[in-house]
Amino acid sequence: MSETLYIQINRNIQVDKREITIGDVAALLCKNAGITARVKTIKLITLPDVPKRRVSFSVITVMEKIEKIYPDLQLVSIGESDFIVDYIRQKKKSRVWQGLMVAFVSVFTFVGSAYAIMAYNNDVSTNEIFEKEVSESMLTLHYSLANPEKKGIARPAPSLGTVSSNMDDTYRLYTDYLEKLKTFSPDKLSRENQITLDMLLLYFHTQLSLKDHILLEEMLSPSLGIQAQLPVLLAEYTFYEDQDIADYLNLLSSIGPYFQSILEFEEEKSRAGLFMSDTTLDRILDQCRAFIQNPDSNYMLEVFSRKIKEYGKFSEADEKKLIARHENILKDRVIPAYQNLINGLESFRGTGRASCGLVHFKGGREYYEYLLKSSVGSYVPVSRIQKRLLTQLSHDLKLMRQLLMEQPSLAGRLQDGVSLLNTEPDKILKTLSQCIQKDFPDPGNVSYEVRFVHPSMEKHLSPAFYLTPPLDTGNPNIIYINQADQRSGPELFSTLAHEGFPGHLYQTVYFGSTEPSDIRYLISCGGYVEGWATYVESCISSYAGKFLEDIAPEDTASLFWLNRSINLCIYSLLDIGIHYQGWDQLRAGHFLKAFGIGDDAVIRSIYQYIVETPANYLKYYWGYLNFLDLRESQKQKQGKDFDLKTFHRKILQTGPVPFPVLEKYIN
Repeated sequence: MSETLYIQINRNIQVDKREITIGDVAALLCKNAGITARVKTIKLITLPDVPKRRVSFSVITVMEKIEKIYPDLQLVSIGESDFIVDYIRQKKKSRVWQGLMVAFVSVFTFVGSAYAIMAYNNDVSTNEIFEKEVSESMLTLHYSLANPEKKGIARPAPSLGTVSSNMDDTYRLYTDYLEKLKTFSPDKLSRENQITLDMLLLYFHTQLSLKDHILLEEMLSPSLGIQAQLPVLLAEYTFYEDQDIADYLNLLSSIGPYFQSILEFEEEKSRAGLFMSDTTLDRILDQCRAFIQNPDSNYMLEVFSRKIKEYGKFSEADEKKLIARHENILKDRVIPAYQNLINGLESFRGTGRASCGLVHFKGGREYYEYLLKSSVGSYVPVSRIQKRLLTQLSHDLKLMRQLLMEQPSLAGRLQDGVSLLNTEPDKILKTLSQCIQKDFPDPGNVSYEVRFVHPSMEKHLSPAFYLTPPLDTGNPNIIYINQADQRSGPELFSTLAHEGFPGHLYQTVYFGSTEPSDIRYLISCGGYVEGWATYVESCISSYAGKFLEDIAPEDTASLFWLNRSINLCIYSLLDIGIHYQGWDQLRAGHFLKAFGIGDDAVIRSIYQYIVETPANYLKYYWGYLNFLDLRESQKQKQGKDFDLKTFHRKILQTGPVPFPVLEKYIN
């Protein structure tokens, strides 16, 4: 693989010399120090001999100059796309004053170096940022901390808050955070604090880039929207103490004002021509109507009743009072809130476009790039992502053909259904936790439990999911299995690896064992988290003999993974085609038919899902490819000294960060 050069340029740069090189305006990162040194010397411009001059540039200009010398070098911009250089002619300084400045800087550096590591956690402060961000929402706080008071964090008002397009206060706060963070010298910090610093700088810088595209944000969608997720989040709201029950009931009561603020936001989108399509609207309305259709048998009633009984700290009479109060709030507050949402959304019908990708909206392409950074953690140009996806697709199709030529019966056996040697999820997880120690660090004594989704919630939840525990307890680690979803042997094997060992549960517990700062739990990276869980699916075929009842279990597991990888890759390419290149359903259909997906109803379903969830597939698949490519680059770099378990340990210890940060510290 070719070398990669990361380019970070700030929006405003001041220089005092006329001959400006790339090294004067850009921070560069490359494994090859020789390339970095050479690129720094490339001349960008020679300014006229005047006292002052302001010049604007695009990062594309910088890249073009680099490509003339290094045509095969992969260039990744993680800074501004446009920047301004202010030239101010340097005035001659007194030699005495220059000497005093050097002396002052030397003393400050010497004194400051011993102080920097301690100050980073206290003065910036990551604790301050964590406390501010985690207490913005009662729901966020509860899922992050079981006992916030023990950390000196006061519970906020038990409300879901409001949604607004006016983010000025938030952006001012983020700018303030950035200015404070920039005062720290990375070389004076511990490795752990360097990682946190880089992660936070990139995070807040990326969030600020959303400024002009806030109305392209969407809180509502049939699959991942808040109207779908909120009942599940509230149903899973754990009762640690009496106060949690009171907070939960108050949160239910705040759904009305919260939904009203969403309607006001959607009205702004409608006026700006950015409202959802009628197809998406119908899917959301159908979902809301289904939730409120039978108030007396709403699943939240049954779940709350069960949880109150399991809590076990109230008398039978008090339990009945709480259950009755909960039912009243559900019927008098929650269901009317959903009905109001239905009515409000219906009033905007016809103000949106037909289902289409983001590129068809003003600023849509830039917003898609923002999603790739904020949600996926990728700062690679879209063209590079697309090229890499096509390379992997070709590679996997070739491997699949070879495997089927060698063993023609594999496809038939996989299609007919391969059974598991043991069908009990907890036993599969226990065996997986032992098998993986050949390739992954020992997870230690991890406590976890498998629960089955309550029948009343089966149709609302995914086939399986891992519920992340609060950071201050690290427990309980729960994997939920949805029994309504009948999965084949290879599917369940792969799913439990994704959710359990060595996937989400394992990664969460291992990272927690490194005792990271609290902010690392709150500000994470979806591409790392989902990419890791997808990557480990590609690693487990060698363990299949202990799980699958088949004459060639490892080959069967390999074929299953290749099929899954190809599908995820196709959907990721579709995501780019639809949202970045403007493919309509007809163009998407032609693409899918090339891979044997020809049913019109299936094509409509795939197209609609991707329209409604931009960049979602890339969290999984582009995340996976980042881990795969990082592994291969380390293999090439280390040769015979490469150790897979050590590589995985480094990944896990670094923890969930955007991929430029991960690559920097792994390399």
